[in-house]
Amino acid sequence: MTSREALERARDEGLDLVLIAPNAQPPVAKITDYGKHKYLEGKQGKDKKPKGQELKGIKISPRIAEHDMQFLAKNARRFLEHGDKVKVTCLFKARELAHPELGRERLKKFADLLEDIGNVEREPNLDGRQMIMVLMPKPGVKKKDAKDQDKQVGSEEV
Repeated sequence: MTSREALERARDEGLDLVLIAPNAQPPVAKITDYGKHKYLEGKQGKDKKPKGQELKGIKISPRIAEHDMQFLAKNARRFLEHGDKVKVTCLFKARELAHPELGRERLKKFADLLEDIGNVEREPNLDGRQMIMVLMPKPGVKKKDAKDQDKQVGSEEV
């Protein structure tokens, strides 16, 4: 069908002639509503975007208990396995700020718990009343999908 015939047919139906593949031989066109076409095209573009690396946050204190540290390390491990970065923040209250070395020790211990799966991207650094350290997944670590994690969690509870 020629382009003129297609254009007349589209006008008769009250629709638009949309060029789908202009570089193809012959070019491919479609009779459709242009607004709907653009909407669907934009919707497909959002779905195709790859999920980037997220920054997950964990907060501890210089006086955190051992069990709490293990629990938060387990959560951080899950984040790192998923391929996300982990920002560990040590919050200081009142006079705890007089001993920043305690917070630094806790953050180092936290990093040691996760050294098999993550590297320290940003060393512990005091910023006001908080000390921040960023962990990133090691390059060789296989990423797990969130669906796989849910299946594992479900099987552990049974």
